[in-house]
Amino acid sequence: MNLTLKRLLGVTAAVTMGAAALLGAGAGTAGAASRAHCDRAEQDMWSSGPSRNLTGHRCSIPNNKQRWYTIEIDTLVQTHYKRDTLDGGVVRTETLHNRTVRCMGYTSSNGRVNWFGCPPS
Repeated sequence: MNLTLKRLLGVTAAVTMGAAALLGAGAGTAGAASRAHCDRAEQDMWSSGPSRNLTGHRCSIPNNKQRWYTIEIDTLVQTHYKRDTLDGGVVRTETLHNRTVRCMGYTSSNGRVNWFGCPPS
């Protein structure tokens, strides 16, 4: 076999193995977000955009601690404010059904779950 052909096959094999390793690592992190479910949640909507926090009610929270949580919400109530403060008044409320959001973490007390670090979707 020609030396150039051997080198070409060696490079092709190395690239293929590297791509497979990267795809395998990506597949492991793709499912890293734990799933949660809330019957109802509220989110404030400011003039500058949505709040990064949600308040959930009747939520099931996974036992394992993860960096990201995927929350399936049956009813999401968004309160739209005139400005970026509560004293600006409410413009409207909007009720959305069957929404999915991702959040970085949560705290819970008195039957409520406060999800935080939820980027707009």
